[in-house]
Amino acid sequence: MDEFTSNDFTTRTYGTSGLDNRPLFGETSVRDKAINLLVGGLTTLLVVVTVISSFLFPSLPPWPLNVFFAFCILLTCGSVMVLIVWYRQGDLEPKFRKLIYYMLASIVLLCLCANLYFHNVGRGT
Repeated sequence: MDEFTSNDFTTRTYGTSGLDNRPLFGETSVRDKAINLLVGGLTTLLVVVTVISSFLFPSLPPWPLNVFFAFCILLTCGSVMVLIVWYRQGDLEPKFRKLIYYMLASIVLLCLCANLYFHNVGRGT
């Protein structure tokens, strides 16, 4: 009646013990790690700058619309972080890596738009 054995739950990981810390999809190249760190680091930095700018610009106290804009960006970041965790655990196929990069690029563009809005760039007067 019990069809599952302990080996069924370790089939998604490398090795026979299931205790290896190697990535599930073999992302062990230095180039892949560097790209992941660079893209993630730049996105994180831009999001932090955007959140801080939403509270400081154009003046104190912050405008509620600016804070709401930053909150929406943070919600989007939360969904990307969940996807990254699922990807690293092996619950997502490797093709979703492109989706993660796409969403990170969308977050970067949202942050750029938000910062331009916060700093009144492009307004006539």
